[in-house]
Amino acid sequence: MDLDNKDFQILHLLRNDARLTVAKIAKKMNMPITTVHNRIKKFRKEGIIKNYTVNLDYDKLGKPVYVYILVSATYNVPDAKKKDQGEIMKEIKKLPHVEEVCTVTGTTDIIVKVRCESIETLNYFLIKQLRPINGVEKTQTLIVLDSA
Repeated sequence: MDLDNKDFQILHLLRNDARLTVAKIAKKMNMPITTVHNRIKKFRKEGIIKNYTVNLDYDKLGKPVYVYILVSATYNVPDAKKKDQGEIMKEIKKLPHVEEVCTVTGTTDIIVKVRCESIETLNYFLIKQLRPINGVEKTQTLIVLDSA
Protein backbone atom coordinates (compact mmCIF):
# COMPACT_ATOMS: atom_id res chain seq x y z
CA MET A 1 0.00 0.00 0.00
CA ASP A 2 1.40 3.38 -0.97
CA LEU A 3 1.08 5.99 1.77
CA ASP A 4 1.23 9.72 1.22
CA ASN A 5 2.12 12.51 3.63
CA LYS A 6 -1.50 12.94 4.76
CA ASP A 7 -1.70 9.22 5.59
CA PHE A 8 1.36 9.54 7.80
CA GLN A 9 -0.10 12.63 9.47
CA ILE A 10 -3.34 10.77 10.26
CA LEU A 11 -1.39 7.84 11.67
CA HIS A 12 0.73 10.22 13.76
CA LEU A 13 -2.39 11.85 15.23
CA LEU A 14 -3.90 8.45 16.06
CA ARG A 15 -0.66 7.20 17.56
CA ASN A 16 -0.57 10.17 19.92
CA ASP A 17 -4.26 9.89 20.83
CA ALA A 18 -6.22 6.87 19.60
CA ARG A 19 -9.41 8.39 21.03
CA LEU A 20 -9.48 11.18 18.45
CA THR A 21 -12.69 11.10 16.47
CA VAL A 22 -12.66 11.08 12.70
CA ALA A 23 -14.25 14.54 12.82
CA LYS A 24 -11.46 15.95 15.00
CA ILE A 25 -8.78 14.44 12.77
CA ALA A 26 -10.51 15.84 9.68
CA LYS A 27 -10.65 19.29 11.28
CA LYS A 28 -6.95 19.21 12.26
CA MET A 29 -5.99 18.02 8.77
CA ASN A 30 -8.43 20.32 6.94
CA MET A 31 -9.81 17.31 5.08
CA PRO A 32 -13.36 15.99 4.52
CA ILE A 33 -14.58 13.60 7.22
CA THR A 34 -15.40 10.89 4.67
CA THR A 35 -11.87 11.03 3.25
CA VAL A 36 -10.32 10.58 6.72
CA HIS A 37 -12.81 7.82 7.55
CA ASN A 38 -12.00 5.95 4.32
CA ARG A 39 -8.25 6.24 4.90
CA ILE A 40 -8.53 4.91 8.46
CA LYS A 41 -10.78 2.09 7.23
CA LYS A 42 -8.14 1.24 4.60
CA PHE A 43 -5.39 1.26 7.29
CA ARG A 44 -7.36 -1.30 9.32
CA LYS A 45 -8.09 -3.48 6.28
CA GLU A 46 -4.43 -3.48 5.22
CA GLY A 47 -3.26 -4.27 8.76
CA ILE A 48 -1.38 -0.99 9.19
CA ILE A 49 -3.54 -0.25 12.24
CA LYS A 50 -3.50 -3.50 14.22
CA ASN A 51 -5.43 -2.30 17.27
CA TYR A 52 -6.06 0.65 19.53
CA THR A 53 -4.45 0.75 22.95
CA VAL A 54 -4.24 2.70 26.18
CA ASN A 55 -1.20 4.16 27.94
CA LEU A 56 -1.51 3.46 31.63
CA ASP A 57 -0.06 5.34 34.59
CA TYR A 58 1.70 2.45 36.31
CA ASP A 59 2.61 4.51 39.37
CA LYS A 60 -1.11 4.99 40.05
CA LEU A 61 -1.69 1.28 39.44
CA GLY A 62 0.91 0.38 42.06
CA LYS A 63 3.52 -0.93 39.61
CA PRO A 64 6.21 1.76 39.60
CA VAL A 65 9.17 -0.59 39.01
CA TYR A 66 9.87 -0.73 35.28
CA VAL A 67 12.76 -2.84 33.99
CA TYR A 68 14.23 -4.43 30.92
CA ILE A 69 15.85 -7.78 31.46
CA LEU A 70 18.47 -8.99 29.01
CA VAL A 71 18.35 -12.77 28.76
CA SER A 72 21.09 -14.96 27.37
CA ALA A 73 19.83 -18.36 26.28
CA THR A 74 21.79 -21.56 26.53
CA TYR A 75 21.48 -24.35 24.06
CA ASN A 76 23.87 -26.73 25.85
CA VAL A 77 21.24 -28.71 27.71
CA PRO A 78 20.35 -32.39 27.42
CA ASP A 79 18.40 -33.14 24.23
CA ALA A 80 15.28 -34.17 26.14
CA LYS A 81 15.04 -30.68 27.64
CA LYS A 82 16.47 -28.67 24.74
CA LYS A 83 14.42 -25.62 23.76
CA ASP A 84 14.79 -23.17 20.94
CA GLN A 85 14.65 -19.44 21.47
CA GLY A 86 10.99 -19.21 20.48
CA GLU A 87 9.98 -21.77 23.12
CA ILE A 88 11.95 -19.89 25.78
CA MET A 89 10.23 -16.64 24.77
CA LYS A 90 6.76 -18.22 24.99
CA GLU A 91 7.50 -19.55 28.47
CA ILE A 92 8.77 -16.15 29.63
CA LYS A 93 5.71 -14.39 28.15
CA LYS A 94 3.44 -16.49 30.42
CA LEU A 95 5.10 -15.16 33.60
CA PRO A 96 3.37 -12.52 35.72
CA HIS A 97 4.58 -8.92 35.32
CA VAL A 98 5.89 -9.55 31.77
CA GLU A 99 4.63 -7.01 29.26
CA GLU A 100 6.74 -7.82 26.21
CA VAL A 101 9.33 -10.34 25.07
CA CYS A 102 11.56 -9.72 22.03
CA THR A 103 14.29 -11.65 20.26
CA VAL A 104 17.22 -9.37 19.46
CA THR A 105 20.62 -9.45 17.83
CA GLY A 106 23.91 -8.87 19.61
CA THR A 107 25.31 -10.38 22.77
CA THR A 108 21.81 -10.81 24.26
CA ASP A 109 19.26 -13.23 22.86
CA ILE A 110 16.03 -11.96 24.42
CA ILE A 111 14.82 -8.71 26.00
CA VAL A 112 11.97 -8.84 28.51
CA LYS A 113 9.95 -5.76 29.53
CA VAL A 114 8.64 -6.09 33.09
CA ARG A 115 6.58 -3.90 35.44
CA CYS A 116 6.09 -4.78 39.07
CA GLU A 117 5.19 -3.44 42.50
CA SER A 118 8.56 -3.32 44.21
CA ILE A 119 12.21 -4.31 44.12
CA GLU A 120 11.29 -7.24 46.35
CA THR A 121 8.73 -8.40 43.77
CA LEU A 122 11.32 -7.97 41.03
CA ASN A 123 13.84 -10.00 43.03
CA TYR A 124 11.32 -12.82 43.49
CA PHE A 125 10.44 -12.69 39.79
CA LEU A 126 14.09 -12.97 38.74
CA ILE A 127 15.17 -15.66 41.18
CA LYS A 128 12.07 -17.82 41.46
CA GLN A 129 10.32 -17.41 38.12
CA LEU A 130 12.59 -16.26 35.28
CA ARG A 131 16.00 -17.79 35.99
CA PRO A 132 14.66 -21.33 36.64
CA ILE A 133 13.29 -21.52 33.08
CA ASN A 134 15.16 -24.19 31.19
CA GLY A 135 17.28 -22.41 28.56
CA VAL A 136 17.80 -19.17 30.51
CA GLU A 137 21.55 -19.04 31.04
CA LYS A 138 21.98 -15.58 32.55
CA THR A 139 20.13 -12.32 32.99
CA GLN A 140 21.05 -8.67 33.29
CA THR A 141 18.45 -6.29 34.71
CA LEU A 142 18.23 -2.66 33.62
CA ILE A 143 16.00 -0.52 35.85
CA VAL A 144 14.31 2.32 33.97
CA LEU A 145 14.85 5.61 35.80
CA ASP A 146 12.74 7.77 33.47
CA SER A 147 11.08 7.52 30.08
CA ALA A 148 9.54 9.93 27.59
